[in-house]
Amino acid sequence: MGLAPSVQRLPTTFPLDEILVGDCIASMNSLPPSSVDCVFADPPYNLQLGDAGLLRPDQSRVDAVDDDWDKFATFEAYDAFTRAWLTAARRVMKPNATLWVIGSYHNIFRVGSALQDLGFWILNDIVWRKANPMPNFRGKRFTNAHETLIWASRSAESKGYTFHYDALKGGNEDLQMRSDWFIPLCTGEERLKGADGQKVHPTQKPEALLARTLLSATNPGDVVLDPFFGTGTTGAVARRLGRRFIGCERDTVYADAARRRIDAVVPLSTAALTIATPKRAEPRIPFLSVLEAGHLRAGETLTDDRRRFKATVRPDGNLSVGPVQGSIHKVGALVQGLPACNGWTFWHAERGGRLVVIDDFRSAYRSANAAAE
Repeated sequence: MGLAPSVQRLPTTFPLDEILVGDCIASMNSLPPSSVDCVFADPPYNLQLGDAGLLRPDQSRVDAVDDDWDKFATFEAYDAFTRAWLTAARRVMKPNATLWVIGSYHNIFRVGSALQDLGFWILNDIVWRKANPMPNFRGKRFTNAHETLIWASRSAESKGYTFHYDALKGGNEDLQMRSDWFIPLCTGEERLKGADGQKVHPTQKPEALLARTLLSATNPGDVVLDPFFGTGTTGAVARRLGRRFIGCERDTVYADAARRRIDAVVPLSTAALTIATPKRAEPRIPFLSVLEAGHLRAGETLTDDRRRFKATVRPDGNLSVGPVQGSIHKVGALVQGLPACNGWTFWHAERGGRLVVIDDFRSAYRSANAAAE
């Protein structure tokens, strides 16, 4: 499909950016072990609507999911299917790969139990709040206004999984990204329609939902596997964000629609996809180095952002408050009566009549030294 070559060394027969048409378990079992970086799964929900389906108050039929692929004879049959596809997915996951699975109250608790039984380690559950949910026509239950995503690592020992904490925080007004996401359903031009004007797939997920998952837990060039590819939302988003994909889909109508959709996607530029180095991964800079570089001076007074506390900068890189001396972190914790403190973000210096957080001086020091190298 015209994607740039992958940076990873994989078998020449590895089906990058392809849709494997057929049973998802068999398709995953055909892949080499430990070969994908992320799995996004939108499995059948087993909605159990019954033969009558769902009716509105005027007795008109709701266009709900009643396809054969969502029907299972018993809960035991659904559980067996769930364990089978999860086992196949876990085999192809790299040691630090993660898996996302989405569902509703009909199935997500059963999926979560299977995940834990198979050795996955649950990292988060995400509540996807829908801006425009389908109403409850019978008036006997709460309106189902959300679905749940489970995010899990391959095992409890998988500590090196990808999570772009700082990037997510930056895009969220410098607040930590929460586990409840408010994203509209897939509507308008994004919803794929057939020649008859009807939607091609009943449960097409919004691209915004996939974009947030991939931006949070993958890197450009990573391989994302979707065992229930449908009309290719995962593939379309992966292509746009510079990721690679493998899709498994047994319905040829869905697979054909997915191919056309993905072929029309224009990938973002490399510059747009560059991921900033997380702060915690940046080189450690001692406070003394910032002082020696002239960003601060010995004898200068530091304060917090509300000017409640004051400390004096010592020439050895410590702070002093009366007889108490210590690091920027230790003294910051002591004056607040707290067990710990990030001194870089707590202490401020006055510059030009305004307070400047000393972490800005550390950033300036890093930039200057990076330029010198």
